[in-house]
Amino acid sequence: MNAAITSSAIIGVDPHPVRVEAHIGGGKPGFVIVGLPDAAVREATERVRAAIASTSNTFPSKRVVVNLSPADLPKVGSAYDLPIALGVLAANGKLPPGATDIVALGELALDGGVRPARGGLGAALVARDLGKPCLLPLQSVAETAGRQDLGVQAVRSLAHAMEVARGLHPGDPVEPVPPETPDIPDLADVRGQPAARAALEVSAAGGHHLLFRGPPGSGKTMLARSMPGLLPALDDHEAHEVALVWAAAGRPRPAPSTPPFRAPHHSASMAAFVGGGSGVPTPGEVVLAHRGVLFLDELGEYPPQLLDALRAPIEDGSVVVARQGATVEFPCQIQVIAATNPCPCGFAGDRTKPCECSESMKARYQRRFSGPLLDRFDLRVDVPRLRVSELTGPPGECSADVRARVTAARRRQFDARGRLNRELKRRDLDDLEWTDTAVRRLADAASDDLLTARGWDRVRRVARTVADLSGSVPADGPHIDAALRMRVTS
Repeated sequence: MNAAITSSAIIGVDPHPVRVEAHIGGGKPGFVIVGLPDAAVREATERVRAAIASTSNTFPSKRVVVNLSPADLPKVGSAYDLPIALGVLAANGKLPPGATDIVALGELALDGGVRPARGGLGAALVARDLGKPCLLPLQSVAETAGRQDLGVQAVRSLAHAMEVARGLHPGDPVEPVPPETPDIPDLADVRGQPAARAALEVSAAGGHHLLFRGPPGSGKTMLARSMPGLLPALDDHEAHEVALVWAAAGRPRPAPSTPPFRAPHHSASMAAFVGGGSGVPTPGEVVLAHRGVLFLDELGEYPPQLLDALRAPIEDGSVVVARQGATVEFPCQIQVIAATNPCPCGFAGDRTKPCECSESMKARYQRRFSGPLLDRFDLRVDVPRLRVSELTGPPGECSADVRARVTAARRRQFDARGRLNRELKRRDLDDLEWTDTAVRRLADAASDDLLTARGWDRVRRVARTVADLSGSVPADGPHIDAALRMRVTS
């Protein structure tokens, strides 16, 4: 006796259909799962036995073999409990043949309840592509909120799933999940700092990477945390990409239209920072920031190996993680904002408080940042401590007003070049319109050893963004000057 039900596996961020085949035959009674399962999948044997008993059905007293196909695809986690149980019941004649033409996913409790499991959105996408109904735990259905094209049914127990599969009972109603309201500081709360505010706007408009340098309490963190409020809302395609990444990580679904903001601690491991883990790699903090902002506060506290791991994601927009179980490529279109003190005590170059660090201490501190990494920051801006007159001054421009200019500048970029200025290659930059003054000013900066070859292109990208914010078609000398001021610090 044989039966088969479809489930799904997530490799990287992409869902793949998995055929759960159940066979009941002769031989010594037993229950075995094959098809490259991990320990959690193999433990499903006992959960499935107990859950089936809870439905008043008897587990077959024969040899039960469950094959998870394709057999060379790693299967991870407890999400296969529900399809395995339904497959065994169907092979034992407890479900009609038509009831197995479904996609199912969920962990089983010993009393037959269905618990959430990683991969609900992936299973729903597989079901949509195959034209089959999808049975998910109620909590996993929340991953698909707002997707009208995904017809899923929520089940609360194995017995309930059997009734839904037979068509005798509808799935539980799914209450709409209210969108999250992330707590994003408004730029109006930032007093003073005109240079840093201007750099933040340019960074938002062109997607440029930004480094703030200044003493403690100067407002670096507040400036960085206000960035999501300056960015345009994610479109449907971008929101879908973000949802896939977070579902692959087993994280709660983020706000659908707000760009993600991640601020990993400097003590994070490489696997937590970039991605990894045993078996099939899962996304780390860098990947969770896809289509959003990665904020690195106190940059000097991060181990060099973590900072060096950022080089490829910044340049390529993706990160490849290789493990014994699989090698996967994660999308990683991120905007990096970092903040650092100028020295260990934080007051080097301060207007009022003297620095207490020796020259050797400053040198050791600066060596924490590799030159190639610093060169990848399009904007490097000093953020000085505020004077009393600035602290008590009027509030600055609000985030909504800045976001309107950022949105208009991005629209000009996509209309003219089809991408953000951050993504322009050297050939693209060469084809843009530059005034003679702009070319001459850029050549002067290069001759003064202010720019590397990579810096040459990055200054041009920033200058192009400054021109887009001003509505100028050709990039002129003042745009180059502004880009240089926001890249070269004292």
